[in-house]
Amino acid sequence: MLLLAPLAGAVIDRLPRVRVLIAADLWRMALAAVLPLVDQHLVLVYAVAFGLAAGGVFFNPAAKSVLPSIVDDNELVAANSGLWSAAVISQIALAPLAGALVAAVGVAPAFLVNAASFAASALLLVGLRLPGRPAATPAGPWLGRVGEGARLLVRDRLLRLLGLVQLLAALSAGATSALLVVLAGRQLHVGPDGFGLLLAAIGVGAAFGPLLLARLVTNPRRPALVFGPLLLRGLVDLVLASTRSLAIAMGALAVYGVGTSTGMVTYNSLLQAEVAPEARGRVFAGFDLLWQAGRLASLVLGGVAADALGIRAVYYLGGVLLLVAGAVGFAGRPPRRASGATAE
Repeated sequence: MLLLAPLAGAVIDRLPRVRVLIAADLWRMALAAVLPLVDQHLVLVYAVAFGLAAGGVFFNPAAKSVLPSIVDDNELVAANSGLWSAAVISQIALAPLAGALVAAVGVAPAFLVNAASFAASALLLVGLRLPGRPAATPAGPWLGRVGEGARLLVRDRLLRLLGLVQLLAALSAGATSALLVVLAGRQLHVGPDGFGLLLAAIGVGAAFGPLLLARLVTNPRRPALVFGPLLLRGLVDLVLASTRSLAIAMGALAVYGVGTSTGMVTYNSLLQAEVAPEARGRVFAGFDLLWQAGRLASLVLGGVAADALGIRAVYYLGGVLLLVAGAVGFAGRPPRRASGATAE
């Protein structure tokens, strides 16, 4: 993400996006099929893992950029909600099947099934025809296109605000997500079964939150719906830092799942509605870069804080960061729809 996101955004805005999606799927298909052949060579395994991640760097912003060409603005929240819930529910349902597959036939055939899934995705995308084509970015050096993507995030008031909030949220979420297993063991005193229940609670909330959101909201241009879930998640982190009850932690994490999923749905919908079609790839890739950079910093700082101050301090700090992110968002949100180079 850190190395390739700026280039990926420029490519997505310059080339036909459906072709970028197909190419990313075929790339990942080939790597997933090769992985069982190199599993005894650690350096090659890392190289394949890097390549698989690189495919996602191109695929994910392209997919977000394509959706507004398929549905109307008032359908963006419902469409993003459906996609998010489908992804979470499929992960919940398919993870046990993947474990059973590995147990039954081994790791190599499981990765071949993974490769086949990318092939199926590419085949489905071949039939996707977009009703219109966004204005192409001006021809010129690739470095200039990358720089223009960075300037887009800085010039527009709404994008600057969303970028700051995204970074603050990432500085919290990286550590608290990765160290949930530590919280489960040290504070809640539960083993693998209890930790599994905590993850299940997050999954239930993440699956059903967007379905409820789709019934209640149709207007994607409501920044408050992006910032409100941050406050909710901040309060959940404070509860997790304070409780020793597994039941209370499960309830809090179900709420956390709702907040995370609805926040991401409204965040994506707002950007898709506000950002001009020819700039969406660079904007989405830029926000992915901010998220990953903040998350990596959070992982390092969270590990240090957990050792020095204890796991409760990590969650107290994470909760405060999320509350600050939400407060900054509400205080700085534009009074009206953003305009200028990024507005449609």
